[in-house]
Amino acid sequence: MSATETELEFENTNRWETRQIVTMALLAAIGVLLSFIEIPIMPGVPYLKYDPSAVPAMVSGFSFGPVAGVAVGIVTGLIHGLLTSNFWGTIMVFICTTAFVLPAALIYKRSRTFKSAVVGLVLGAVCMVAFAIVGNLLVTPLYSGISVEAVMGMIVPVLLPFNILKTIVNAVLTLIVYKSVSNLLTPKKKQVRGR
Repeated sequence: MSATETELEFENTNRWETRQIVTMALLAAIGVLLSFIEIPIMPGVPYLKYDPSAVPAMVSGFSFGPVAGVAVGIVTGLIHGLLTSNFWGTIMVFICTTAFVLPAALIYKRSRTFKSAVVGLVLGAVCMVAFAIVGNLLVTPLYSGISVEAVMGMIVPVLLPFNILKTIVNAVLTLIVYKSVSNLLTPKKKQVRGR
């Protein structure tokens, strides 16, 4: 084989197939729609609202890997932020979604079992709650005019229970949705029976 022939050989380094990119775009679009379903879940704190927009990101992470899940979460947050002109909220979405999706999808990628999914979701929930608290301490004073001390006073009575409840709902919804759609998202040759 000549040097010219060797130079003309290319290796396809694309990690995502067209079907996967289209599915990820669809999941991001669903995430954007879900981001506008805001439900107050803490009595007495109506400004803290739950939306299920992290679920499509987690479904993408379980289906296609951690990078795909984080990408769907970031695209969802970015589009929602552009539509609502909420810069600070977008930063919090980036922090929380990445902290939730990345560890869970990494664990599930190593072992695609129900047990791994649950362990991953629990770890993702713990990381998300921790990062949400840190994010609130750093970001909330910048845009709300509330002091760091005031945010610290809200951690135990308000922020901690809200974020724990939010991650529990996201984790349960992810398990239900992913179990229902996993065979549709995963090509037949890559499906694993009984898991």
